[in-house]
Amino acid sequence: MDIQFSADRPADADVLVFPVGKGGPDAGAWPIAQGKMVTDAARSARFEGKAGQSFSTYVDQDGSTVRILLVGTGSDGFDKAGGAISAQLLTSGAQHAALMVDGLSTEQAADLAYGAKLRSWRIDTHRTTLKDHEKPSLKTVTLVGADQAMQDRWTHLAAIAEGVAFTRELVSEPANIVYPESFVERARAKMEPLGVTIRVLDEPEMEKLGMHALLGVSLGSEKPARLLALEYMGGKDGDKPMVFVGKGVTFDTGGISLKAPAGMEDMKWDMGGAGAVAGAMTAIAGRKAKANVVGICGLVENMPDGRAQRPGDIVTSMSGQTIEVINTDAEGRLVLCDALHWAQETYDPAMIVDLATLTGAMLVALGHEQAGIFSNDDGLADKLIKAGKDSGDALWRLPLGKAYDKLIDSPIADMKNVGPRSAGSITAAQFLQRFIQDGVKWAHLDIAGMAWADKDSATAAKGATGFGVRLLDRFVADNIEA
Repeated sequence: MDIQFSADRPADADVLVFPVGKGGPDAGAWPIAQGKMVTDAARSARFEGKAGQSFSTYVDQDGSTVRILLVGTGSDGFDKAGGAISAQLLTSGAQHAALMVDGLSTEQAADLAYGAKLRSWRIDTHRTTLKDHEKPSLKTVTLVGADQAMQDRWTHLAAIAEGVAFTRELVSEPANIVYPESFVERARAKMEPLGVTIRVLDEPEMEKLGMHALLGVSLGSEKPARLLALEYMGGKDGDKPMVFVGKGVTFDTGGISLKAPAGMEDMKWDMGGAGAVAGAMTAIAGRKAKANVVGICGLVENMPDGRAQRPGDIVTSMSGQTIEVINTDAEGRLVLCDALHWAQETYDPAMIVDLATLTGAMLVALGHEQAGIFSNDDGLADKLIKAGKDSGDALWRLPLGKAYDKLIDSPIADMKNVGPRSAGSITAAQFLQRFIQDGVKWAHLDIAGMAWADKDSATAAKGATGFGVRLLDRFVADNIEA
């Protein structure tokens, strides 16, 4: 769906869209002859202008029947209002919506377009029998009355929307389509034109570096592991980069510690952390951010076969620390620990943030409303939480501490890859913290409850959410570029 701008209503627009604030519609503000009738009808339908609320009707204008859509913005819900446009019109038969933005601020108008773009994304790649009425019809949304400042602001937001879309694409594709090697190639095709340098380590290179924790996860798969680094240097020469690290388990059977069959198909999205990193890098590079940022994706497939690692095995990580593998389904932390160590050794970052669909315990703790954040630095945690609040990707901080750390001590190795059943998300974070070097500010985001949704939201249909892209981009904009 294209977003366009015009001083006047396009002649081919078949829907007129009016944003309505808290308190409901005001007929006098609309350039249509039957404004009072629309107002009365909307009020009778209990349309009050709440954020994301919508009301649709038809009017006669100059002898033609025109569809009217009212979308509620509430007091400050313009992205939700934009989402309502796509939710109502995407498969409605309408092709061109004229969105009236006269009187709105630059941010308000751009946020309307942003919400519409985010909510319009869907994946129909593998659907061959869609009926015409099921296919998207809406091709264009034109902001009528927009000025140059609105267009400039939209250019910025469009890059972020593109990053969110890329994450949703990667997370949505099944594991026979997106696996470590194909993930790398999709990232290359997407980001090299944006000025991102692609660096890839294959299994022999990782073996030479001693990444036996990451490689151990991949032993049972015919799909070889990859470590992908996405380098964007848009800041000052010599400035240390901000580094994001993502867990990219492109499919997770649990390995020898096999998961139950019911719902295992969902494990295609166990690479949501790596997907978020790839999407964030797309957004950051796409809008030409004045920052040095590196995204790293540890990419593996966790499968059970005769070569797969077993519960009780001991592996040596790149850092030299040894790990007793108690549960092969606690594989994400094994991938991340080597990726985190390599990131620190290679880029000497001032700050590092990892993202992972790491623990089922996070869903028990926070459900599908917020992701968990753990950090060794209060300032970094506060900045990420603020970026999450401002972007809509909410975070809630959980504790770390020595008492929790003791729970992963092993009697036969330096540590176990799982602790007891209690505090599962915390002990996973404690595991990762053991691979953070002194003086490096670090945060871990457990996004297990947020990468995928079973119901629609204001700006996303059910499925892959793209969680983390807007958060990381806002963090960079507010703290690295500022």
